[in-house]
Amino acid sequence: MGMKVALVHSWLNQYGGAERVLEVLHQMYPDAPIYTSMFWPKAMPESYRKWDLRLSFMQRLPLVKARHQPFLALYPLAFQQFDMRDYDLIISNSSAFCHGVRSRPQTCHICYCLTPARFLWNYGEYVRRENIPGVARALLPLVLGPLRAWDRRAAQRVTHFVAISQAIADRISRFYGRQSTIIYPPVGTSLYQPLARQDNYFLIVSRLIPYKRIDLAVEAFNRLRLPLKIVGDGRDRAALQAMAKDNIEFLGRIPDSAVKEMYARCRGFVFPGEEDFGLTPLEAQASGRPVIAYAGGGALETVVDGQTGAFFDQPSAEALIEAVRRFDGMPFDAAAIRRHAESFSIPAFQENLSSYVDARYAEHRRAFVGR
Repeated sequence: MGMKVALVHSWLNQYGGAERVLEVLHQMYPDAPIYTSMFWPKAMPESYRKWDLRLSFMQRLPLVKARHQPFLALYPLAFQQFDMRDYDLIISNSSAFCHGVRSRPQTCHICYCLTPARFLWNYGEYVRRENIPGVARALLPLVLGPLRAWDRRAAQRVTHFVAISQAIADRISRFYGRQSTIIYPPVGTSLYQPLARQDNYFLIVSRLIPYKRIDLAVEAFNRLRLPLKIVGDGRDRAALQAMAKDNIEFLGRIPDSAVKEMYARCRGFVFPGEEDFGLTPLEAQASGRPVIAYAGGGALETVVDGQTGAFFDQPSAEALIEAVRRFDGMPFDAAAIRRHAESFSIPAFQENLSSYVDARYAEHRRAFVGR
């Protein structure tokens, strides 16, 4: 009889980077059921409706799918109530709570940690980042202490942690007291291709919300008077447009095909915020284009200064202006930039994670056979 595998995911009521990772995990383990707190079909790709989804009692709660923050105290119970005793291997794809599932000691539980829950461990930034409404903002501090204590205990039930970047590995160590191995998330590099001709504009592809620091780019390019195109939308758009001069163009949401062409034709990609990992710089590099990035977070692991882009060290318009001017004097090789991005491809992720999982599972199994 083969190894019995389960996947666990925090929630399926919004689509983003976590769900892209889940899709690749589902490709790797197509027979594994997916345990999650809730599923909102209209917010997710059609293909998800064909998956073997095992949902918690939270699925039946009113209003929870559209605004789940007021229900945060229920998540530990939701994941602990799943019966996982029959599985040999559990892979949790966790941004919060789902690593807290219970299983037998014989079960090998590998947590692919996207981040320890931000609202627990960095509450101030989370509130600013997610624009939390007043009721939830008032209730959240009341449950933070007990939820943090539960989160620490839950982390001790995990057999092995895998982190998406050094920044996340540091948080796992700091908050959970656990060591982790870094395996970078999968990037769909095959979807992007370099083009022979580039245009003169710089490019940003991003949600327009405060922590992305698009304001730094607008201020810098106002002063540089160089063309900047901004793809994406968000609650900061009106304020950013009000401060921008006529060399900066806001395109909103555009089709993926148009985004791919804009990546490939841009003079350079601008990434002014700090992310845990950051997919868009790698999408730009897969298109053969260099990146100007703030030297923090995941960019330190995905951009090579002087080879695939240029860093600026301070989160200021002045530092970004200096980096753009330095960038203009750098020779970049589109083919070399593309090769660098391919090391973060979906096949690379699948190979790295599969090798890691197989080795850790074999070790875990030998430990119990020897008892």
